[in-house]
Amino acid sequence: MPTPLLLQALAALGAAAPAAAGVLALRRRRDRAEQGGREAELLAKIAELAEERDELVRTASCDPLTGVWNYRHLQLTLDREIERARRAEATAIDPRPLAVLLLEVDGFDAVVAEHGRARANAMLRDLAQRLAMEIRGCDTLGRYGGEEFLALLPDTGPEGAAQVAERLCWSVRRHRLTDRHPGENAAPDARSGLTAAVGLAVLPRDGAHAALLLRAADRALAAARAAGGDCWRSTEQLTSGPAGPNASSTPGMVSSGPGGTPLTPHATTVGPGPTGDRPQ
Repeated sequence: MPTPLLLQALAALGAAAPAAAGVLALRRRRDRAEQGGREAELLAKIAELAEERDELVRTASCDPLTGVWNYRHLQLTLDREIERARRAEATAIDPRPLAVLLLEVDGFDAVVAEHGRARANAMLRDLAQRLAMEIRGCDTLGRYGGEEFLALLPDTGPEGAAQVAERLCWSVRRHRLTDRHPGENAAPDARSGLTAAVGLAVLPRDGAHAALLLRAADRALAAARAAGGDCWRSTEQLTSGPAGPNASSTPGMVSSGPGGTPLTPHATTVGPGPTGDRPQ
């Protein structure tokens, strides 16, 4: 190849090299942008799937009517809290009692007969949400079945559990009619007519595992029903009678707290403060 032609070819190649490098750089930037877009889409999809999973878990653990925890979640939580209490007891340093309250709402059939099933269900849902606000954030309240609710109170002994049981009875007794129809002739503060009977059991006094605790709470609930309802009973009172300082000798009356001091029912929006032997 003659020298002038070779020089021309080299010059042409030298002029094309920057353009080729620019094209390659542009292609790399485009590929990186596309890859970043795909990664962002994948991250967004993962976040969406995680949110849907959490929603499914929550739905599977909640009672569809009342919105509180369901029976399955209660069983899992009770087993977990019992195991936690056992581990603490094994150390012999920091014992952790566990109280179980089994609550049954009475008078619901009369509400259904007077107002209909749909309105009665709305009232039960409102009542369940109200009861859930009357316990601490670390406690668990769920629908045990029908008009029965179960409250699990970690780090709570008999004295604190008695005060919570009294407050739950008071909350049901004071519950107002909800979802009034337009023009309905009813007093603004008209009560629903519902009452509650509560059975109280405490670990380890009343049993070392879930079945024994629930059986003890059910026996105490039967005693509360036999006393006329609108009251609570503990397994301790099944043998000693209702004459203790935490019991009401007259069903339906607000009982006295520890030491004979009358309990003052109160409403909360984010959960009650410490009561009795219940730590914060």
